[in-house]
Amino acid sequence: MKYCAFLRGVNVKGTNMKMAEVGEVFKKAGAENVISVLASGNILFTSEKKPEELKNILEKAMSDHFSYEAFLFIKSQPETEKFWNGNPFAKNENLHCYSFIGNEGIENILMKEFESAAKTPQEEAKIIDHIFYWQVPKGNTLDSVFGKILGKKSLKDQFTSRNINTFEKILKAFSKM
Repeated sequence: MKYCAFLRGVNVKGTNMKMAEVGEVFKKAGAENVISVLASGNILFTSEKKPEELKNILEKAMSDHFSYEAFLFIKSQPETEKFWNGNPFAKNENLHCYSFIGNEGIENILMKEFESAAKTPQEEAKIIDHIFYWQVPKGNTLDSVFGKILGKKSLKDQFTSRNINTFEKILKAFSKM
């Protein structure tokens, strides 16, 4: 089965790692056909193991190797395609669109936080097929009230996010595996 592991907190706030080294950690942990996509922690690989088992094995391997508390979310190729295909927002060069990968039900927690946050003009959020999507004007991602909420320590093991364009790159990489 083809999977993508989405790592949380990679190459931000002092947690720096080379994707080639991350790939080696995955290989030592039993993942096969390992490919990284971008430096934000998107690792494609194949395995016969179940996602829950892989999550435990890979988080431990990453934590041990890099000496940090690793969090990652594993999605199969068909699940990953849903993030790209479900995007409800039209492409707009003035706006960023993000999709959130996380624990079951996280989309409802995120929507509740979004609804109670002050918004910038053109900032929107929608849930499509249990996936939370957020659109925000470029330059406002980290400054928006909702953007700041996303950094809450209480949510750190619950989700990670990616710019929607990252999914397009991941899907192209899957097709080459």
